[in-house]
Amino acid sequence: MWKPGIWELVIVLVIVLLIFGVGRLSKIGRELGEGIREFRRGLTGEEGEDEERAEEAGEEAE
Repeated sequence: MWKPGIWELVIVLVIVLLIFGVGRLSKIGRELGEGIREFRRGLTGEEGEDEERAEEAGEEAE
């Protein structure tokens, strides 16, 4: 099976930078990271706990 070497990876990286640009590439990376974080939260069930805490805080404020 073919394994990419360092030069192949560098060429692919340069092509991606030319196509997307540095600013857009960083935005894509940031959004990808946020998506992964949300996915992990969904797997662990942390989202429901946050909603419960928000409801409790709302009740205390009243």
